[in-house]
Amino acid sequence: MKSTHLYILYGVLALAVVLLFASNILFGSVSIPFDVFADILSGKGAEHEKWGVIITASRFPQAVTALLAGAALAVSGLMLQTLFNNPLADPSILGVSSGAGLGVALVMLLFGINGVHLGLSGYLSVVAGAMVGAMVVLGLLILFSMIVKSNVMLLVVGIMVGYIASSVISLLNFYATESGVVSFVMWGMGDFSGVSNRNLLYFVIFILSGLFISVMLIKPLNALLLGERYSRNLGVSLTRARIIILLVTGLLTAIVTAFCGPVSFIGLAVPHIARLLLGSSNHRQLLPVTVLLGAVVSLLCNLLTVVIGKGTVIPLNVITPLMGAPVIIYVIVNKKKIAYFN
Repeated sequence: MKSTHLYILYGVLALAVVLLFASNILFGSVSIPFDVFADILSGKGAEHEKWGVIITASRFPQAVTALLAGAALAVSGLMLQTLFNNPLADPSILGVSSGAGLGVALVMLLFGINGVHLGLSGYLSVVAGAMVGAMVVLGLLILFSMIVKSNVMLLVVGIMVGYIASSVISLLNFYATESGVVSFVMWGMGDFSGVSNRNLLYFVIFILSGLFISVMLIKPLNALLLGERYSRNLGVSLTRARIIILLVTGLLTAIVTAFCGPVSFIGLAVPHIARLLLGSSNHRQLLPVTVLLGAVVSLLCNLLTVVIGKGTVIPLNVITPLMGAPVIIYVIVNKKKIAYFN
């Protein structure tokens, strides 16, 4: 893509992020007049205290969470697709999200820790459980990748690992308390509203750290596209690169899964949309576009969960498959017409 067209794409995506971010704050299950919204933003909303609390304590952190979670999941999907040279790789299908979910289930169901009600310590426990679960699955995948040479078979292994994790979660649900089951089921529906202002800073730090490291991995990611021989000529250690990519992917997936639940399809579909827009797999262009596009899709999905005028909110994982599945079907049908991993 020409540099002029690339900058236009950056500008359009950045504008979409800003507009959708503002829309996520303006629209919600509770209707707030625009003039009141403007007064609150300008600091003149003292007489609108209740609406002010809704905007500052609920909608703003939710919009920030959606923006960063979408970017994190999209980048995780991109790195896994490049690492495994598989267009169907993403944290959900490869079982990474299931592993993180199992870690959360152990914390919430077995040990009775609910991150929502126990503040920072509870959140850190849930995040630690998700991180350990995600890293265990990623470790198994990298081990099997050394044994199983077929990308399709490795994908099947990931799906089977996900099934095993889901079975253990079901067993934990069977023996858990009623309140624990309800809490875990609600978490499993996916939700960007679980991060409060009190915990938002920690979420932002974790995600931005992972995204920063992923930007530093642009050269190794491009080297992976060229193969082992070319990578050695470029001075890139593929073994080291794979380990770092897996660690960063595990961090981003675990953080998002712990705070927001297992959000589906964003990590799988967004990298493909980015490649279609760019017509290239060069990560110097692809990774920034994926970050912006992930934020756009996530903010849009979060906005669509709100049934305006009805006062209700649809679960997030009802919306994401409706947007992501058609993209994957298109990719599968037109695979021969689309240049991936080159």
